[in-house]
Amino acid sequence: MIQIMAIPVPHRVPRRPHAWWMLLLVSQLLVAAIWWRWDWPVGLAAMLASHLSFLWGTLKPDSRLFSPVLTRLPTRERAVWLTIDDGPSADTAAVLDLLDAHGAKATFFLVGERARERPELVREIVRRGHGIGNHSHSHPQSMFWALGPARMREQIGRAQAELTAIAGVQPRWFRAVVGMANPFVASALREHGLARVAWSARGFDAVAADPQAVVARIERDLAPGVIVLMHEGARHGRNVETLQLLLQLLEKQGFRAVLPVANPVHGKTPPGGGVS
Repeated sequence: MIQIMAIPVPHRVPRRPHAWWMLLLVSQLLVAAIWWRWDWPVGLAAMLASHLSFLWGTLKPDSRLFSPVLTRLPTRERAVWLTIDDGPSADTAAVLDLLDAHGAKATFFLVGERARERPELVREIVRRGHGIGNHSHSHPQSMFWALGPARMREQIGRAQAELTAIAGVQPRWFRAVVGMANPFVASALREHGLARVAWSARGFDAVAADPQAVVARIERDLAPGVIVLMHEGARHGRNVETLQLLLQLLEKQGFRAVLPVANPVHGKTPPGGGVS
């Protein structure tokens, strides 16, 4: 798999991270007006609908309700962005060797405290020409979506500081834990010049232990510019095997795993190069 030229991608840092407050205020004023005009049955339904819309905006990984999010590369070439979450881990070295063997590039969305425990792997990722992204400080999987502003700022800010100190480069991209980004994510992203990334092809390899089934799910969504979500270090221990099957599939179908070049769009973008 020969790597092609990196693809320019809009790097959209949230411009108005607190605009959701106005949306909330307007929606609740509208609910109050409906309640007053049509009494409580209709008013209650309107209130629940308004709250559910905010919940949907938080739980849906590609929701743009609170901040911009990238879900695919703007290209018609047979290229994909391979992203690998949850490291570094005991799998990282084997993953790097696999990527080298196939001439593929990937962005590793790393967890800050795991990076602190395995700093040599973070530096090796960068040394081999791959990108790193921010995937929170401690990966609070069950509650990230519900964190308040202070804890959200800490999760993103601490990871950004740790990864920058270890790797010597600032991550430009952020992926929310389990993809769920509540309204407080946007201000932390703006503070650190980060743009949010979701995905457009996934096989649930973090939980599914059947590599062939995982790759078959990804294959259904393969197309030029897709962002592929993969993981490392899962308890079932088959992430490396799954990645090998995926890389073989990409080669067979003529896809190349490339890195994006971050082109700033408004907001602020951190210094230190464009590929990540």
